[in-house]
Amino acid sequence: MKVLIRKDYEEMSKAAAEIVAALIKKKPNCVLGLATGSTPVGLYKELARMCKNGGLDFSKVKTFNLDEYYGLSPDHPQSYRYFMDENLFNHINIKKENTNVPDGLVKIEKVDEYCKKYEEKIKKAGGIDLQVLGIGGDGHIGFNEPGSSLASRTRLIALDEQTRIDNSRFFKSIDEVPRAALTMGVGTVLEAKCCLLLANGKKKAEVVAKTVEGPITNQITASALQLHPNTIAIFDEEAASQLKRKDFYIYAEKMMKELGKSII
Repeated sequence: MKVLIRKDYEEMSKAAAEIVAALIKKKPNCVLGLATGSTPVGLYKELARMCKNGGLDFSKVKTFNLDEYYGLSPDHPQSYRYFMDENLFNHINIKKENTNVPDGLVKIEKVDEYCKKYEEKIKKAGGIDLQVLGIGGDGHIGFNEPGSSLASRTRLIALDEQTRIDNSRFFKSIDEVPRAALTMGVGTVLEAKCCLLLANGKKKAEVVAKTVEGPITNQITASALQLHPNTIAIFDEEAASQLKRKDFYIYAEKMMKELGKSII
C-alpha cells in the first residue's frame, strides 16, 4: 500500500484529483469506481474544476458506484444517485448513460439477479481501472460492514447500527436512515486495477491505523486493501496521526519522486 500524507483535507483532495486526472488523460475511456459520503466531495469538486477550467475530458469515461441505500428512489435527496449528480455528474461532461449507481428500488425477489448483472456490467466494461474509497468509522468500505466476507460480492446487506448512527447526520432523524443497502463486495472492490483510499480528520485516525498497519480482518473490511497490489492511500495529517510508520511513508514517496516513478 502506498501511503501519501498531506497537510489538510484540501491538499488531500487535490492529490487525489491529480491521480484520477492522470488516469483519464492516459486512458480517456477508463472505468472509475466511485464512492459517496463527505470524504470524496473535495475530490469531486476539484475534478469538476479541472473539467471546466482545464479541459479534463470525461466524455468517454464510465463510472460504477459502490453502493446505494435500499428503498430510496434516485431522486431522493439522500440517495447516492442524487449525491453523484449534485456533486459530480452535473458539473462534468460525462454521458449520464455511462454512469451506473445501484438501483435502490429493485424488487426484493430480483435483488440477487440484479446484483449479478451489476457485476457482469462491470466486467463487460473492462473492469474498474480505479476505485475511489472512503472508510467508515468502523472500518468498512462500501457498505461492507464488520463481519463481511473478504471474498464477498455485490449484494443486499443489512446496515450496522453504528453506520446508521454515523449517517443519520444527513437525515432528519435516525428513523429515516434506511436499514439496508446494495453494495459491491470486498472481493468485487479488490478486482479493481487500482484502489484509491481517502480519509481525513482525527475521528478517522484510529481506524486508519488499523486499516494500514493492523492485521487483515473482516472486522475492519478496509484492511483487505493490504492484499491489493496497487492501493494508494491518501490521508491528511490528522487522519495519519496514529500511524507508527509515518516517516517511512514520507521517505518512500520522496524516493519514488526522485526515481521519477508514477504514483499509479
